[in-house]
Amino acid sequence: MDVARIRPAAARLSSEEDAIAAARELAKEFAAGAAERDANRQLPYRELETLSRSGLLAITVPAEYGGIDVSNAVLAEVTAILSEADGSIGQIPQNHFYILEALRTDGSEEQKRFFFGRALAGDRFGNALSERGTKTVGHYNTRVLRDGLGYRISGRKYYSTGVIFADWITIFALDHEDKLTMSFVPRGTQGIEIVDDWDGFGQRTTGSGTTVLDNVYVAADAVVFHHKGFERPTTIGAVGQIIHAGVDLGIARAAFAEMLDFVRTKSRPWMDSGVERASDDPLTIARAGEIAIRLEAATALLGHAGRKVDIAQMAPTEEAIVAATLSVAAAKVLTTEIALEASSVLFELAGTSSTRAGLGLDRHWRNARTHTLHDPVRWKHHVVGNYHLNGVTPPKNGAL
Repeated sequence: MDVARIRPAAARLSSEEDAIAAARELAKEFAAGAAERDANRQLPYRELETLSRSGLLAITVPAEYGGIDVSNAVLAEVTAILSEADGSIGQIPQNHFYILEALRTDGSEEQKRFFFGRALAGDRFGNALSERGTKTVGHYNTRVLRDGLGYRISGRKYYSTGVIFADWITIFALDHEDKLTMSFVPRGTQGIEIVDDWDGFGQRTTGSGTTVLDNVYVAADAVVFHHKGFERPTTIGAVGQIIHAGVDLGIARAAFAEMLDFVRTKSRPWMDSGVERASDDPLTIARAGEIAIRLEAATALLGHAGRKVDIAQMAPTEEAIVAATLSVAAAKVLTTEIALEASSVLFELAGTSSTRAGLGLDRHWRNARTHTLHDPVRWKHHVVGNYHLNGVTPPKNGAL
């Protein structure tokens, strides 16, 4: 059944303030069941429907197509708010927004009008991108080949985050000239099989399973020539990465908040501390302050990077794109580090009793460790250093 036909109309948000407020309201609801969903690997179908109706999935639609085109700092903050409530739910729309950015950059006028309209209606876009068995994550075996007036695609995709919840499966495949394309196929199209086989120990409810494509038909007007976005300066990669950074920041905030609550209400002071409450231990106080400061720094850098991406979207010169790319890379490094540190310090300060399985606090570390593996930050250090030291511009790809 076509979900888009029966879904209530999505709300139309009118400002960035509305977007932040809507995210905070949804976060309250999503946080309530996050631990249980993680423990039981209960996929958030109902929550994703609520997200669709909220209007948040259309916040990056350009104004000329009926959207509010929020700043990238706001996009990252909305992501962080949702991810603090539930890291999996926060990650699921990442590909959705990446796809909308790629559409803005390289879609035809007709494609933009139609698919931006679907986003405004609350439709969700999921990606069928990554493959196993290729030389690198940037190589693909899946092909899109001409068949009469349209195309056919066959292949097998893994780590298909969001596809299980999607109204549109967005398939990345090489054409006859080995150029990367992006095809929009409605959910339920013959030849598509979605397998719920994601078994990672973190981000357990992202639905990042396998997508099997067996001679799937694609209409000619549903194919976007995605390779063009990497043959000239664009913000496709920077937008994708700033959303990932927002996910990590949200996970870090969640771990920090859990630590504060546990130390205040449940932890016992160390016997040599000489204090009555764990929250009065000077070493605990200092360590908590250290995490708070790093969270503040990561939040500030994410906002700073977002403003650079805004500038680059308005005037996509090589200089502006490089500045945005480097700034987002720096933000992604800091958010990765604070997500891992905050989720570990949670147990360091809360103590042994915080490790009880029934509390579900380990999900924050598992989520942080899993999501931060998405793009290796060691290569972000390299890209930034190589630019400043040797003047080498960052490569143009979706990982930067």
